Amino acid sequence: MKALYKAGGHPGFELVDRPEPEAGWGEVKIRVITTGICGTDLHIESWDAWAQGMITAPLIPGHEFYGEVVALGEGIRDVRVGDRVSGEGHIVCGICRNCRAGRRQMCIRTSSVGVQRDGAFAEFVVVPETNVWVHDSTITPELGAVSAPSGNAVHPALRFPLVGEDVLIPGAGPTGLMAAAAARHAGARKIAVTDVSAPRLALARGVGADLAIDVGRTRIADAQRELGMKEGFDIGMEMSGHATALPEMIENMNHGGRIAMLGLPSGPIAVDWGRVVTHMLTLKGIYGREMFETWYAMSAMLESNRTLREAVASVVTDCLPAAEWQQGFATARDGGSGKVVLDWTTF
Repeated sequence: MKALYKAGGHPGFELVDRPEPEAGWGEVKIRVITTGICGTDLHIESWDAWAQGMITAPLIPGHEFYGEVVALGEGIRDVRVGDRVSGEGHIVCGICRNCRAGRRQMCIRTSSVGVQRDGAFAEFVVVPETNVWVHDSTITPELGAVSAPSGNAVHPALRFPLVGEDVLIPGAGPTGLMAAAAARHAGARKIAVTDVSAPRLALARGVGADLAIDVGRTRIADAQRELGMKEGFDIGMEMSGHATALPEMIENMNHGGRIAMLGLPSGPIAVDWGRVVTHMLTLKGIYGREMFETWYAMSAMLESNRTLREAVASVVTDCLPAAEWQQGFATARDGGSGKVVLDWTTF
């Protein structure tokens, strides 16, 4: 099969022929149709310090995918050949305290598809049945390819009640855009999205943001006045990881405001903890998806609401043949696009 391959500890991938994986006990073999390019994949491709500390080459990367089940290992109970599926990328141990308590997303021994084991940047991938998510017919290959990042958006978007609330989302990358769409679906009153990329701010308006703020030119306090808000934002979703985003968000939250943090900063961030205390703010770290409550919520929202499906689909701005992966990675890296998807059916 064709696969993107990290042969050793150096930058870059190779598109090469690799042996097809076979499904073992409790595993499912999937013919990959589409894959999304994630920031994790960019780290692995560039072989930066994070990648060097997280993976051991050789490896097939890729963890955001949509495909068709083509073979079943022994012990499979529910998944069937022909099912159209995506996969939860975190494979958990099942026996640590968090796993046994039903908090699988907090497993201390997580192994990740495309990071610690071969992933989906290939014509075939094998994952445990317990990680397979079966889609209905409303989910297109492009939407299926972004199921995992959609879940990353839905998780913080549903962490706090949103009906009638004013929401601030720093970071108009693909996940921030999908979070804005989910917040609109969930009943938010006003939604402001910030970034410095004009194309991404345009996408934010398209998914339902009331205001798309270029923070290189406009302060959030000025945007509040433009929205007619007399008090601060009720809910914040920090999706950028930028060093200035969280401090400015904290400055503009209402008393009792609640912040979900998904963006990963590259270094320490100075926080005015006095304001956090006196304004009685709540900060909640978010990593990945709740397994599998987020998948249920996300699928129900997408399957039942055409407007939301169209909004999330609009975040996919580029779909390229997998053979053009280098162009896809360059587009994803330049920071001016939405989600980039690779089509693996073209070989």
